[in-house]
Amino acid sequence: MPAIVIMVLGLGAFYLGWRFYSKFLAEKVYKLDPDFVTPAYEFEDGTDFVPTNKHVLWGHHFTSVAGAAPIIGPAIAVFWGWLPALLWVVLGTIFFAGMHDFGTLWISNRHKARSMGLLSADVVSRRTRSLFMIVIFLLLLMVNGVFAIVIARLFVKFPGSVLPIWIEIPVAITVGYIIYRRKGKLLWPSIGALLTLYFFIWVGDKVPLALPKMLGGIPDVGWWVIILFAYTFIASRLPVWLLLQPRDFINSHELFVALGLLYIGILISNPHIAAPAFNHNAAAGGAPPLLPLLFITIACGAISGWHGLVSSGTTAKQLDNETHARAVGYLGAVGEGLLALGAILAVTAGLAATQSEWLGSVYTSWKAASGGAAGNFVNGLAHLITPLGIPHHLGAVFAAVVVVSFAGTTMDTGVRLQRYIVSEVGQIYNIKALRSPTLATLIAVGACLALVFGAHSPGGGVATGALVIWPLFGTTNQLLAALSMVVVVVYLRKLKRKTWPVLVPMVFLSIVTVWAMLANLGRWLFGDSPNYVLGVLGVIVLGATAWMILEAATAFAKGGAPVTEETSE
Repeated sequence: MPAIVIMVLGLGAFYLGWRFYSKFLAEKVYKLDPDFVTPAYEFEDGTDFVPTNKHVLWGHHFTSVAGAAPIIGPAIAVFWGWLPALLWVVLGTIFFAGMHDFGTLWISNRHKARSMGLLSADVVSRRTRSLFMIVIFLLLLMVNGVFAIVIARLFVKFPGSVLPIWIEIPVAITVGYIIYRRKGKLLWPSIGALLTLYFFIWVGDKVPLALPKMLGGIPDVGWWVIILFAYTFIASRLPVWLLLQPRDFINSHELFVALGLLYIGILISNPHIAAPAFNHNAAAGGAPPLLPLLFITIACGAISGWHGLVSSGTTAKQLDNETHARAVGYLGAVGEGLLALGAILAVTAGLAATQSEWLGSVYTSWKAASGGAAGNFVNGLAHLITPLGIPHHLGAVFAAVVVVSFAGTTMDTGVRLQRYIVSEVGQIYNIKALRSPTLATLIAVGACLALVFGAHSPGGGVATGALVIWPLFGTTNQLLAALSMVVVVVYLRKLKRKTWPVLVPMVFLSIVTVWAMLANLGRWLFGDSPNYVLGVLGVIVLGATAWMILEAATAFAKGGAPVTEETSE
């Protein structure tokens, strides 16, 4: 199968979804109101609540939800075959992720930019709030801890990426100052920032930077994790306009350049997909069953509960006009779908010429697919852009910078979201100390570091503790997406609106995710090599989810009294 065919079909489907389905959602389901006063104006404080240009906000939302997951998930899932992965990415983006990101942004905007956890109390019942908080806390802990390890390992494996990543921070701050303090135009500062970043990618390739292998008994990966969380502590306390927004905007440009180079490289070299459409020997290679595990292996890139946290956590606080929710929410999900599609093309067409080479030297087993996902994407992208005259070693640094940039942005947003959650707990239970932004951020960062250094993953060594509970990420993430859709569908029911565009995906995702969780629990609790930590945490997550769904089903059946959107809380 020529890679060009998959590329064209995927891009065409995404365009049709944006052009027609998102318009249907905007006009017939969410009914956007251009005159609604958004929380960004109602609570404007110059730090978190900041009315933002929709293009800049799209960059923030897109890069915050993207991270490394839409690269890693598809890069693993292609072991089952490229066709199931492609179908889930394309259909999931159009009918699941776009609707979900759009809907959670809209409902949060209608409720003073409250998080999905607080919204569950407003829309469903107060009991659901604590249940939602449990799921959200576990997910944020996993995302921040594991992404720190992913970035640290990429810094060690690709030391040429270190310099451009850290140079990007003062460059982004400069852009933020020019735009918001000097009232400068957006275009030229962002282009200048991008060119500066590419210059330092070239410098970084020439002058790679590395930490000592062991310092004070802590490996270099561990020190990078400590440095990253020290950075996120500071970054999450800065006003969003100073670092988060401009860095996200630069990263969004960076990704489109990367995907543009990838697609142009495919057009020039016209490679064939080396992976099989269906890998009939996947089970022999140690892969779990395709159904239902496909739907949790590819989360970001199809649908992800993480997106709802970003939509209702940071994005809703910056929405300039409610009509922008379509472009920011739905099109942000499409951007992530483009990244997931690019990841599929990179690892299936960029690593080998024939199917036997692909299966025999790269994707030899499920373990190899899982452990080498990020590296496979980096090498695949580097190979596909070599026809453009970019040497493979320089292309590898470029691709590593893309992955690290997105994972780093996700960490920035994730720690900020953890701060919001801790502060909300303080607000709910009237604990004044927890409302302090500094203390809330310290608790967030401290919990992540405790997880990373508090346990060792099997054979992983120091600073790998977050990997212990990472197998829970896929199911927890997708259950959170289902719960977010539960809140949206109950609210639509109360408004006497169409519910099927949200209800059908919610039911499907709930079924396949609970199915996957039960399969995992059977292995963790009763398998040959039980993992009782994962088993107990999984039971807690599943129990909280089941309880909340029952609460929501009751609220949905009752229908609820008609409400007025502007005052419903």
